[in-house]
This record gives sequence, structure tokens and C-alpha cells, in this order.
Amino acid sequence: MTALTACSPGSPAPSPTAAGLPTAAGSLTPSSTATPSPSTLSAAATPSGVLTTEPAPAAETSTAPGPDASSPAPAPTAATPKFSLTDPTSPWVVVNKRRPLNPTTFAPADLVQPRVRLAISGEASMVNSTTAAAAEKMFAAAAANGVIMTLASGYRSYSTQVTTYNGYVNTDGRAAADTVSARPGYSEHQTGWAMDIGDGGGVCSFLPCFADQPAAVWAKANAYKFGFIVRYPAGMQAVTGYVHEAWHLRYVGTDVATAMATRGIATLEQYFGLPAAPGYL
Repeated sequence: MTALTACSPGSPAPSPTAAGLPTAAGSLTPSSTATPSPSTLSAAATPSGVLTTEPAPAAETSTAPGPDASSPAPAPTAATPKFSLTDPTSPWVVVNKRRPLNPTTFAPADLVQPRVRLAISGEASMVNSTTAAAAEKMFAAAAANGVIMTLASGYRSYSTQVTTYNGYVNTDGRAAADTVSARPGYSEHQTGWAMDIGDGGGVCSFLPCFADQPAAVWAKANAYKFGFIVRYPAGMQAVTGYVHEAWHLRYVGTDVATAMATRGIATLEQYFGLPAAPGYL
């Protein structure tokens, strides 16, 4: 068994740490944004593309499945966007196989290296400043609970993603690569809002068994308190397009993360009522 880059099991490619290939996942459709109905979205977008209303909790009638359910077409919720779902500088940007970054070569202007335990160096040791601050609090809380957590892969530039993705294509073919690695311009790692975590000892790094390691178990139960979600949960490949990645955390802020955890909503697509993205268009 080897490591993944959009982070997926069963890929014969070498691990990101050993081969210098970080992990990646995510994508989107060209500037396509879910448009909530007038009854659920009452605020107009500002010139910057950021909505000014507070997020409303998902409707009590929502039929969104729990974290381990599978649904090819997630039901819309009543969540009202407070921030843009398309602007890559927004904490609520939804990047998946049908929603590419705009621009595709986007690079965050505020990349910093968080003061946490690092398992990698260079650009991959950085995230945007908001994610870094939240990560520092989360890692400290985990440590206080006796859980070692490391930053295994953070930001990944467009050019790095070209190399990473092509490596998987050359090894496994495009179809297999698309289940574990994002195509360039479709990766959450490129936004600076995502990071992969490790356990400090390299046990099961970027492999399915990582889900049973203390760092992953703790993150699944507690990450929402710090604004993070497990972006690619088990059983949701029909929605996200990627296999389960227990190590891939995405910062969305405590409002959304807590609402999703409280209501058992597994994916951002379901929370915001966006179409599933099992494959590229």
C-alpha cells in the first residue's frame, strides 16, 4: 500500500513525503455557484462578491445523509451564504471537480507557516493566515489531550499540482488518478484553506488505515470546534469525487463546521445545496 496525493488508498505512487509529492484534492465548475431560492437568500452580493447575511442553519426538513452515507445528488439545505462560494479568498469557497478555481492559477497572498509540528518543508508547510491561526489552536488542543498532530501537507501551487497530478496519471492512468488527485486548478490545497495532517510517527500516512490513528479520530470528533471539517468523508465519493481522506482537513470557519457537525451534514456540497461532483465535466 502506498500514499496518495489527492489522498487516496490503493495508489501505487510513492508517498508524498518520501517522493516530495504532497497530496491534493478538489475541483469546481467554471464559476458555477449554487443560487439559493429567494426564500433562503435575501442579501445581495457586494462588489467584492461577498454576501453580507449571517448563515442560517440547515432546514429541519433537510434529508442530508450522515457522514458515512452515500448520495449522488445531495439535497439542498437552507444555509444562506455569508461569504462567496466562488472567490478563492473566501473561507466558504467550494472547490470540486465541477467548480475550478478562478483564476485557475490562483495563489494566496497571505501564506504563512503555522507554529505547529511540521512533517514537511517548503511551500507545503504553509497555509493562509486564517487557517494557520485556527490550526495552531487545534494542534494545541489535541496536544493537551495527549494527541500528536503534524502538518503533513498544506499549500500546493498550481505548478506543483501539475507535477503531482501528472505523476499519478503516468503511474496509474487518468481514471485512477482522478479518484485520488486533483487536476491542476481544481485543488483545495491551492487555496490555502486546506491541509493534510499526520500523527508524528508516519503511521498509515496518506493511507486508509490513518482513519483509525489517534490524530484522525481526534480530528473527526473535534476539528469542527476550530472551524475545520474532514472534506472527503467515508462513503461520499459519489458527492465529492474522491475516496475517503481522513487526513484532509478544510477550514470553513466555526459557523459552518459546527452546523455541519450538529446536523450530520457530511459535505460542503450538501450544506450549500450544490450539485454533486463525482467527475469532471
